Amino acid sequence: MTNVAVHLEAQQPSLQAHAHDALALGTTHTKGQQHPIKLYLVVWGWLFVLSTCSYLVDYFGLQGHLRWSLILLFMVLKAGLIVAVFMHMAWERLAFAYAILLPPVLVLVFVAIMVFESDYTHLLRVMFFAPTA
Repeated sequence: MTNVAVHLEAQQPSLQAHAHDALALGTTHTKGQQHPIKLYLVVWGWLFVLSTCSYLVDYFGLQGHLRWSLILLFMVLKAGLIVAVFMHMAWERLAFAYAILLPPVLVLVFVAIMVFESDYTHLLRVMFFAPTA
């Protein structure tokens, strides 16, 4: 016999005893990742609070940039909670998270650049192409 076979035969009774003890105690290994129900209840609570805050913005009659800023802030926070916990992104590898989250962030940056650029071109159109009375 080889040294590996002799080594495995020597450990076999202890492995069987360990497996028997684990079954006797009721500890079994489950596949996948288990999260406590408290985590989901806390996230649901925060989603409820953020949704309430979003509705209160309309209830109090806020207008203009403040209204839209608050609504967008609450929307992004709710989406972040949903993606992080319910889609399990909080437990993914960093490279995978960057592959999912980085493109939307870049799109938002490019949209912000376009908004600033549109104000610039609007000003030029008003200055040079405005009808004169």
